[in-house]
Formats: sequence, structure tokens, C-alpha cells
Amino acid sequence: MHTTDARKGGETDRRLATVVVWRETPFFTDRERAALEWTEALTLVSQDHVPDAVWQAVKPHFSEEEIVDLTLLVSAINSWNRFSIAFRKTPA
Repeated sequence: MHTTDARKGGETDRRLATVVVWRETPFFTDRERAALEWTEALTLVSQDHVPDAVWQAVKPHFSEEEIVDLTLLVSAINSWNRFSIAFRKTPA
């Protein structure tokens, strides 16, 4: 679902295939890396909370409003994923 929409939006297969190893690839900008790190921290909040270093890393790349928007998007997708897992839904 998400990859289909990303491709329609112009995203490349190479970047989509390597997003899971974003730290090891040269395909993402510093801004994108900050967003990915923020996303991981929010998704894994029960393990490490959101480390101060991650908070400090995202601030130079995004306005306060953008951080709020990104946080809402991550929270929504995490909620949908948890519903899907709980109700044994198979990805389409």
C-alpha cells in the first residue's frame, strides 16, 4: 500500500528497497535521515523513550509545526499497524 503510493509520488525502487537500512545507504538526505530517526524513536518509544539526541537531531531540519505533523503521521501509522496486527490482517 505505502510503496505503491510512494512510487506514484515519484519515489525510486532503490530508495524503497533500502529504507530499512537507511543508515547504511547514501540515498537519503540529512533531512530525510532526521525524519527516519525520529520515526524509529517514536515507533520504539517503549524501549528507549525518545532520546534527547534524536530530538536535538530533528530540530535543525524541521520547524516545530513540521515536527508536530511528522509525529502525528507516525502515530497514525503506528496505530493502524497495531490494529492490523491485533486483528490478524494481512497486508494487501
